[in-house]
Order: sequence, then C-alpha cells, then structure tokens
Amino acid sequence: MQLVLVGILMGLGGTLAMDLWALLLHLVLGYPKPAWRNQGRWVLRSLRGKIFHDDITATPALAHESAVGWSFHYAVGIAYGVIFMVLAGPGWLEAPRFLPLWLFALVTICAGWFLMQPGMGLGCALSKTPTPWKGRALGLIAHTVFGLGMWAVALLAT
Repeated sequence: MQLVLVGILMGLGGTLAMDLWALLLHLVLGYPKPAWRNQGRWVLRSLRGKIFHDDITATPALAHESAVGWSFHYAVGIAYGVIFMVLAGPGWLEAPRFLPLWLFALVTICAGWFLMQPGMGLGCALSKTPTPWKGRALGLIAHTVFGLGMWAVALLAT
C-alpha cells in the first residue's frame, strides 16, 4: 500500500512540476499556456466513441471540457507514478536513483505522441504541426521535468 501512496504522490508532484515549468515558459518566453480544454474535448469525444479527429479544435465545444482536461492530465500523471512504483518496487524507494525514473518519464511521452496527438489531429509526434521538432523537444523537456518532480517527491518520501 505504501508503494501505491508514494506513487500517487510522485505522480502529483511530477505533474505539478510539469505545470510549473509550462507556467515559467509562458511568463519568461511567452509560450502559450497548455490548452487542456482540447485534451478534455478529446477525452469526452473518445468516451463517445470517436478517437481520431482531423482537428479537435474544429469540433464543437463540450460542457466541462477544460475541467475534464485538467483532471485527465493529473489522473494520467498519478497513474504513471503508481505504474513506476509498481515496476520499480520497494528496493528503488530505499535509494531512489534518477536514471530509471527519467527513462520511464521519457517513455511516457509515447502515449501522447502515438495516441492523443494523432487523435486530436496533430499527427504522430506532432508531425502535422508547423514545427514538429520544436514541439517534440519541448515535450521531452517537459517529461524530464515530470521525472524530476517525481524524483523530488521520492527523495522526500525516503
């Protein structure tokens, strides 16, 4: 049970770190804030049986899509934290090393690249966007920050 609780806290910490990173990019470099309403719209439409869209922003808005997007974002982060802890086991928690957690955090981007982004009409790994390599690099950095946030929580939990 302790592993699951630590995993939940790690997922929350990692997701919060990712959100703070996005806020910093917005405040310092003027990057747009994440539009979690689009992910919420995608989740809600997926639950209705339509997973792939040409352009999720061209579909009609749905009630509570922003709240669903934010909730989904944190639920996925929590799930990743729990999955990592189950895979890593109690031995890892005794001496948390960053490398396995970082590799796991980088692998988690695959769900976005190969399911959610194509489903939203952005192509595999943002291939249909104007600057796919920039988006991919920013995603890998964000997932590194996610891993750092999870690691910080793990260190606090030991």
